[in-house]
Amino acid sequence: MRCVNQAFVLIRVLPYVLVAEFILGVIGNGMALWIFLFRLKPWKSSTVLLFNLALADFLLNMALPFRASYYFSKLRWHFGHAFCNVSLFLLAANRSGSIFFLVAIAVDRYVRVAHPHHALNSLSVGKAACGAAALWLVTLSMTAHLLAHERHNGTDCDSYTADLEGHAVSWHTGVFVFSFYLALAIMVFCTCSIIARLRGRQLAQQAHIRRALFLIVVVVLLFVVCFLPSNISQVLIWIRASQLSGNHTGSACDTMKDLNTAFYMSISLTYLSSALDPVVYYFSIPTFKNMCRRAMNLGNADSTTEEANKKTKSRELGSQSMSQL
Repeated sequence: MRCVNQAFVLIRVLPYVLVAEFILGVIGNGMALWIFLFRLKPWKSSTVLLFNLALADFLLNMALPFRASYYFSKLRWHFGHAFCNVSLFLLAANRSGSIFFLVAIAVDRYVRVAHPHHALNSLSVGKAACGAAALWLVTLSMTAHLLAHERHNGTDCDSYTADLEGHAVSWHTGVFVFSFYLALAIMVFCTCSIIARLRGRQLAQQAHIRRALFLIVVVVLLFVVCFLPSNISQVLIWIRASQLSGNHTGSACDTMKDLNTAFYMSISLTYLSSALDPVVYYFSIPTFKNMCRRAMNLGNADSTTEEANKKTKSRELGSQSMSQL
């Protein structure tokens, strides 16, 4: 039994959230892609990962206006069956792509700090591009089934549905949850390993090491905030669906509707990741940081740092001259 959900929060709140995420994501990732393509030269292997993350986020943003329209129309899809499947595919593929490239960025920072002489640190841009292409192939193979997704009727367009069947775990939801927890385990390992290696060592005082640690912590925090709630909601749906299997009463369906509402609200946080990922670019790419600072009339970060260093040196010289007196 499928429980149709038209909760007030889905049709009155969620579309505005999606529109806001679309605007922020297009501005941030559009600016990042422009910098990658026209302002940032030469590229490094890490640049390839950041570019593909921005590309995945930007492509995901392209599907958000249609999802917002779906909720504005009270869960009625007006763009045809084929485009419904394409939009679901874009959302799932680029959400998975974002996860994979966030993990790759975390692993890249871990290797640079924990294993500075590893061959991966001297990886060419061409080989990094081949690695990124492999990640895209894995992503597409995991989500291509949505292009043949069967809709329950002519108006809905959802890849996740609340039901009261015992076999609630599907390939789509299974991959969604498994990829998250695997990625989370890898990120936590990378972060803890870097912290453990730097504890009590002078390496922790080096600026580039501190930046690497700070970046990986930012990546993990963004990942947890954006993806953990939806995965917890999905696991709760599995548990309740199993408990209520065969119970087709109205109260059972109401329970599934409430869980499904919580899930769709939390799934919107995964789209928020595409709007927040420019924070990663800000702390990874000096050019991106300087352009953002100029847009906010804050001046270049490099010039600010140089001025601070000059002031520090002048104070040191002043103290030395006073000591000589």
